[in-house]
Amino acid sequence: MDLISSMARIGRLSTKGSVLLLCDMQEKFRPAIYQFTNIVSNAARLLQACQILNIPQILTEQYPKGLGPTVPELGADGLKPHEKTSFSMLTDSVKNSLKTLGDPQQVILCGIEAQACIACTTFDLLEQGMEVHIVADAVSARSQTDRLFALSRLKQSGVFLTTTEGVLLQLVQNAKHPNFKEIQKLLAHPSPDTGLLAFYSCL
Repeated sequence: MDLISSMARIGRLSTKGSVLLLCDMQEKFRPAIYQFTNIVSNAARLLQACQILNIPQILTEQYPKGLGPTVPELGADGLKPHEKTSFSMLTDSVKNSLKTLGDPQQVILCGIEAQACIACTTFDLLEQGMEVHIVADAVSARSQTDRLFALSRLKQSGVFLTTTEGVLLQLVQNAKHPNFKEIQKLLAHPSPDTGLLAFYSCL
């Protein structure tokens, strides 16, 4: 097995050829989504890390006319959102953006909802042969049951489940990385508990 095939098999994240997808963290979802504040907080750290490490980011909004804009605490003001009505993030405009970025093969995915837009996006990505890393503590749904079983279902399809801190440490991999101190600041406080411990019962 060659090195590239081996890396694909084990799911080692790299700053080269990766993209961060931020899915539908919008104002109208705030009161309904389980652990919304903590999910957005973790997603914001992922966004900051990707900005530091020059990993491109793509943001979507589901029917913003009815569901409102992306919440300000995500810190995504510099990103132009791709509007959509489909559950999958892979709209024509997002596909065009991915092509412009050189067709990255590793996707770091976070947002809402796990059983809907996250799941549909993941299936589309996998069908295109892309490697998907779902950040479990930055993904949620209205129902904790839907969230947990969606993550379990997606794991069966071949995604890599990870955490916010896991992603950040994988991307730098070494305390000698030139951006390590900036990333280390994002790790100063542990990620908030987003209720994922129950997930082990679904594996």
